[in-house]
Amino acid sequence: MGAERRRHGRGRVMRTAALPTCAALLLGGCASMPDSGDVEQVKATQGVDSKVRVLAVAPREGAEPQEIVDGFLEAMTSDDPSFATARKYLTKRAAKEWKPQELTTVLTEAPEWDLSTAEKNASSRSYTLSGEQIARVDRNAYAAVPPTQYRGFLRLVQQGGPDGKDKEWRIDYAPRGLLLGESDFQRNYGSVNRYYFAPGQQSVVADPVYIRQRQDPVTRMDPVAQTVSSLFDGPTTWLRPVVTSPFPKGTALKAGTTTLTPDDQNVLKLPLNEKASHVGRTACQKMATLVLLTLRGLTSPRVEQVQLQGSDGRTLCVLSADQAEGSAPVRSSARADNVYFVDEDGRMAVVAPTGTPDKSTVRGPFGTGELHIGTLAVARNEQRAAAVSQDGRHLHAASIISDEKLGAPLVSSTGIKPEDRLSAPSWDRSDLWVADRNPAGPRLLRFAGGRGTPQEVSTEGLDGARIESLRVSADGVRIALQLTKDGKSSLKIGRIERRTDADGATAFSVVDLQSAAPRLEGVTAVSWAGPSRLVVVGKEAGGVQQVRYIATDGSLSPAGGVPGLNKVSAVAATDDEEQPLVAVSEDGLVRLAPSANWQTMIDKGSSPVYPG
Repeated sequence: MGAERRRHGRGRVMRTAALPTCAALLLGGCASMPDSGDVEQVKATQGVDSKVRVLAVAPREGAEPQEIVDGFLEAMTSDDPSFATARKYLTKRAAKEWKPQELTTVLTEAPEWDLSTAEKNASSRSYTLSGEQIARVDRNAYAAVPPTQYRGFLRLVQQGGPDGKDKEWRIDYAPRGLLLGESDFQRNYGSVNRYYFAPGQQSVVADPVYIRQRQDPVTRMDPVAQTVSSLFDGPTTWLRPVVTSPFPKGTALKAGTTTLTPDDQNVLKLPLNEKASHVGRTACQKMATLVLLTLRGLTSPRVEQVQLQGSDGRTLCVLSADQAEGSAPVRSSARADNVYFVDEDGRMAVVAPTGTPDKSTVRGPFGTGELHIGTLAVARNEQRAAAVSQDGRHLHAASIISDEKLGAPLVSSTGIKPEDRLSAPSWDRSDLWVADRNPAGPRLLRFAGGRGTPQEVSTEGLDGARIESLRVSADGVRIALQLTKDGKSSLKIGRIERRTDADGATAFSVVDLQSAAPRLEGVTAVSWAGPSRLVVVGKEAGGVQQVRYIATDGSLSPAGGVPGLNKVSAVAATDDEEQPLVAVSEDGLVRLAPSANWQTMIDKGSSPVYPG
């Protein structure tokens, strides 16, 4: 049995470096066969390199069963049109039934196989497939799972060869869809943010999905056509209850459209099918808005204008990228590059972009020291802030641009210990959120406009876990929760749902918690770092503390990890990915600018935050 265990890359697939221009132009699709570069036999799963192209090799005449298994698993990692070569490893019946586009199972490494001891007869063989599963991708939606043991199997039978005499081994049963190691998945697929409208809002919500980075083997669509087609399909199942789509049901690209390329004026024309050919002007412009915002996540050339066309070729509407920006994800004010923090005297202060602390900018009770602050949050318009007292007992909100006295607390906690009282607060578009961690009555609270009476928000799926900290997204429909249970901490993303009754009262609830960092344990800090990205402080099992960028679907962000930093207790980022990452470590308040190393800003400071 050991002799037939798969050692990754023992198959016959070859990989070649693609032409440099092909790697640079994602919008071009780049479906042609490379005509330069060295060919080498490599492992099935290795470091991610999008320039590497996999050339699947058909089974040789008289191939042994283990060669068929290896060849099929390798061929699944290729860009072969319709996976035609992979299907040559299957029987005719299995080739018709196999649907690689339906599901992708992602393992940490390429799958290993063993010959089953239960079946070694002369005409059939069964092989067990194994590995550590970390995700599944269904309808382009990536769903991370806690690392679990994957078990599958392949059944091989002997069938007549081309001459009808010699028998050849072929796969009669295969797992559903594709089975890929993580680096092969990352080489073939890239994450794209689709956008849909938040109910009753002009702002949009990011919904990340994965598409092929080159021409899709099944649909033959280039990346732009794949992205637009996926946008038409509607939001992922998890996000669907809290967003709306202006696309009529059944909207699709006109039949036969597989390539979408902007013209020399950066205008992209989208030919639509009959389902979308009769939309009104307002609906059409909303459709165009989502197309433009979604496509800006792809590489150059930038799409400056989109023109939606009916099935008969007539123009339905035209919209520019500048017009679409009005519905872009919620952003802070022009001063959003300021970092707010709590100084050594317990007062709220600012670090300007120059790195210089400024204790005079913040006015009102938070800047004067009238309240000794423990944690804080700044509204996105940077006119108000919320602060929890150093003992964690009281939450206050006040202006930071005008002088006023400290008012009564919005809420107070009766927890015995400071760690059993109020969490750090967080703002969404306009509302304030905080968690009371009192074991005798834990609550998640919301304050409309950051004022008035607290509204308790029900949270489903906690299963006995306690909310230690929270961060609400700018769009107000997602919340990141740092949870603890039985001494272990985890990070989950919840969907914020709103229900209005007949009397006009709106109830809020957090539902359908999804694991956001299943491979990290000991999560100690989190911040939103983009429309669908988080920056998380935690560690892998048996590892050391690290700071990582993680997508909200649980996949690793292309930015990956950041330079090492010791004893991080807090982290802050902004939706603008060009702004520095800020953290509190044993070196004080530090920041990490793009393509730079950590730099100390303040020797003593805590609770760093950007607006939000």
